Amino acid sequence: MGLGTAVAEDGRRQLARHARRLTEADWFSVVAVCAIAVNATLLGAETYAGFTDRWQAELKLLEHLLLGVFTVEIALRALAHADSPAEFFRNPWNIFDMAVVLCAFLPFVKENTTILRLLRLARVIRTARFLPQLRIIVTAIGKSIPGAVSFLLVGTLLLYLYAMLGWACFSSADPEHYGSLGRAAITLFVLMTLDGLGDAIHAGLEISPWSVLYYASYVLLTSFLLVNLLIGVVINSLEQARELDEQRKRPEPPKPAPAVAEELRDRIAAARAGLEDLERLLVQVPPQPEGEPRKGDKATMTMNRAAGSTP
Repeated sequence: MGLGTAVAEDGRRQLARHARRLTEADWFSVVAVCAIAVNATLLGAETYAGFTDRWQAELKLLEHLLLGVFTVEIALRALAHADSPAEFFRNPWNIFDMAVVLCAFLPFVKENTTILRLLRLARVIRTARFLPQLRIIVTAIGKSIPGAVSFLLVGTLLLYLYAMLGWACFSSADPEHYGSLGRAAITLFVLMTLDGLGDAIHAGLEISPWSVLYYASYVLLTSFLLVNLLIGVVINSLEQARELDEQRKRPEPPKPAPAVAEELRDRIAAARAGLEDLERLLVQVPPQPEGEPRKGDKATMTMNRAAGSTP
């Protein structure tokens, strides 16, 4: 890694650290929530024609200011992940916020008032980002979609089967409710909420006593069994969303700085090169004769003799 690359990496880390300090501050979330609240208030106020005609210029200016606030907010959130851009796009809320803000700058969106208002309405959903419990609920709704789709498929199949059975049994006696497949399906869909169940049973008893079995089995399967299954899917998704939110709150283990790791590699390489140089020098040192004592040994022998000759 070159010096320029190391300096650039250090600069990105410092930029991300400063931006993260801003985005994690309490006042930053308060400002964002206030901007979203003002945006929602403006959307409601613009439904009154007299108010819009009188304050049209001021409302337009305020809308541009809010767009600037949201743009600065998402820019700071992106800069907070300057050292790891992939982490920014792993959060679906970041992708949603960026899409809502960037779409407002597209030319065809500016010219289409309806799409622009829908985008401004989408900003209200961003409130869930700053409210933990609401964020968990929204995440749970998203995770419950696959289970809800399966629930709808099973419910549609049951509704179709019972609508066909009701048309076959009650079409001639009660054409108003079972005269066709569509009417039978609408009647059974309303009965799924238990609305008018008593009247339907009384009308069925006038046709056949077996109608009680028809309505009892339908209510048991739809209003009790399927609805409880849907509740179980939602509760399971809520638990998954809560666990996911807790995982995001856990601090990540510190990552080793690339510059420090590179410096350690350089030091190890320098130490290895120094050892190789010492080995080469050691080979060049001539070996001592076996019978000849070393200089240090000669000095030791002389001192011993002098000590022994002293009375």
